[in-house]
Amino acid sequence: MPSFDIVSEFDKHEASNAVDQANRELQGRFDFKGVTAGFELSGETVALEAEVDFQLRQMLDVLRNKLIARGIDPRCMDVQEPELSGVRARQTVVLKQGLEQKEAKDIVKRIKDTKLKVQAQIQGEQVRVTGKKRDDLQRVMALLKGDEGPDLALQFNNFRD
Repeated sequence: MPSFDIVSEFDKHEASNAVDQANRELQGRFDFKGVTAGFELSGETVALEAEVDFQLRQMLDVLRNKLIARGIDPRCMDVQEPELSGVRARQTVVLKQGLEQKEAKDIVKRIKDTKLKVQAQIQGEQVRVTGKKRDDLQRVMALLKGDEGPDLALQFNNFRD
């Protein structure tokens, strides 16, 4: 029976490359000359540090663009509120990986609402979709990628015929 898995993940090596590229871009930008600002990746969190809040927003755009250029969906970014102290501004961006239980249930509900002849079941941090027809599975993929789909960074893998 044809099946595929719905997951939400990113390549950690590509994320590391994106953070390195973002740091290099900051060093070359005119509006960051003489400013101590930078990105630091530790695990699945990216720490942004600058002198003022305005610079953090610019840095966030730089990071988002570098992630897109490296093939990482920017919807995996969970941007925390900035922490402003006297002379420093800090912000944390968590790169989410895996589907939470609530998100997985929402995906299963959306699939069942289509009335297609497929079964969706939650397996840990992924959702497996099986069906008799390959076309039905492709319709499910198109639904989740489209405007009616969830606002998540989703990938489809393990497609079996």
